Amino acid sequence: MAVIEVGCFSCGTNLQYSNPPGFRESCPHCHADVHVCKNCLFYDAKIYNECREPAAEVVREKERSNFCEFFQVRTGSVEAQNKKAADLKAAAEALFKKK
Repeated sequence: MAVIEVGCFSCGTNLQYSNPPGFRESCPHCHADVHVCKNCLFYDAKIYNECREPAAEVVREKERSNFCEFFQVRTGSVEAQNKKAADLKAAAEALFKKK
């Protein structure tokens, strides 16, 4: 069985699950809810409603547990997510670098 690794949006603790986290899961370190928009694959702070899933209902509190049917846990450690973001930023800067 594969292990699902999730980075807590609140404290950055790497959490491991054998199944996707349920509605009532919380981080053992900071006690923040895990089934939240900020831990979802569709979460994007830069777009309308902060969600890339157009059929999803509006969720006002992005850091509180919710019952969104479209929730897909964003996998990977916090370090891996930060590295990916840094790599993308570096690639964009290299692409648009003035000579």
